[in-house]
Amino acid sequence: MSTTPVIEVERLNLTYGDFHAVKDLSFEVRPGELYALLGTNGAGKTSTLEVVEGHRRPTSGTVRVFGHSPDDRRAVRPRMGVMLQESGFSPDLTVRESVGLVGRLTRRTDDVDRVLDLVDLTGRAGRKVSQLSGGEKRRLDFATAVYGTPELIFLDEPTTGLDIQSRDAVWTTVDRLRENGATIVLTTHYLEEAQQRADRIGLMHEGAFHREGTVSELTRTLPAVIRFSLPTPAPTLPVRAAVDADGKVTVETFELQKDLHLLLGWAHDHAVELRDLAAGPTRLDDVFRAINS
Repeated sequence: MSTTPVIEVERLNLTYGDFHAVKDLSFEVRPGELYALLGTNGAGKTSTLEVVEGHRRPTSGTVRVFGHSPDDRRAVRPRMGVMLQESGFSPDLTVRESVGLVGRLTRRTDDVDRVLDLVDLTGRAGRKVSQLSGGEKRRLDFATAVYGTPELIFLDEPTTGLDIQSRDAVWTTVDRLRENGATIVLTTHYLEEAQQRADRIGLMHEGAFHREGTVSELTRTLPAVIRFSLPTPAPTLPVRAAVDADGKVTVETFELQKDLHLLLGWAHDHAVELRDLAAGPTRLDDVFRAINS
């Protein structure tokens, strides 16, 4: 597999009048990886992706997709699939017609029946878009993004409105595409999806990157947490901790294994029960809250 980045963004700026939506942003997406671009509403991630996808021109900066400007639609568009939050299909077209239309517009080739089966819409092939449920419309959006097995796929909130079974089916398909070498760019408010699946994450805040890295790199920036309850009175704890009036203890630590070992040994030596003991590393949603607090 080539090591040349699929997406290269260098010092991207995007303004709307006096509003600076994206500020001097630089990042790259490598072949075959799943890169998650995360941020609260208004952080600038949608504006960034609109430039990368070729839907909007930057105010300044350089963007390359497969080595080309996103404006070079003949070179870029057939290799790229895009799942928007709202695709805007004509309500009078059938599901089959909608998928076929995307194929013609993107100049990708595929078997419509294969794609409909992939997203579990075979039984809805002749139904008009206006007659679909919200979850079925999202599956149709996904179908148009993966039609023709593009090399680069943008997934904007891909599982919003889907039940658990449909969400699992979407990710099974994404895993299959990645096995075949596809590169995925994901935006989602389901942070557990990003934590479980992203190779790298860019956390945007107020138009710029606050942090970027693997899940492990991001979560290591905050301490792990140990929580338990103590009977009162209790011997002095062997680690620094916060204890509330009800005897609930919170320990924040960058040395989780060491401090947990100390606590368990202390509890054994003093015959103290650590009730409701829970310990674990920082989660991605904790990092997310920290940059927006």
